[in-house]
Amino acid sequence: MFDLFSWSHILILLTVALVVVGPKDLPRLMNMAGKWVGKARNMANEFKKSFDDMARQSELDELRAEIEKLKTDDPIADVAKDLNHDIQRTLNPVDTGSRSAGETGAAPPPPRSGEYQVSESAPPPLAMNEPEPAELGPAEPETATKPEAAAP
Repeated sequence: MFDLFSWSHILILLTVALVVVGPKDLPRLMNMAGKWVGKARNMANEFKKSFDDMARQSELDELRAEIEKLKTDDPIADVAKDLNHDIQRTLNPVDTGSRSAGETGAAPPPPRSGEYQVSESAPPPLAMNEPEPAELGPAEPETATKPEAAAP
């Protein structure tokens, strides 16, 4: 606390003050010195507090500016829009170019080799518990045909 004075220096100062001021006015002098020290401490604390307030205010201003920037940029909305676009593209792989061909009424693509082309009038496939085809009667040969292989 007292870096400049040691206990011996303080004792010498008190002795000189007692001799110079006298025992009658010494308590009043000590009271006045205590008030001055208190005022000096209060001024130092206010000075420190004002610097802390200015530092806090500058930090708050920086945070406010960053929040305003985030509000204008809105990166979450951009990410959400990108995710929605990716999800829609994944769920609907048909592009607009393919949609225009479907809207014009174009025929479906021919079956690939090894696939059977089934007409709409073909009977549904047999289930495990259904009777044999011989019991149902003659089947139509044109309903399920294998496409002819193209000659090279």
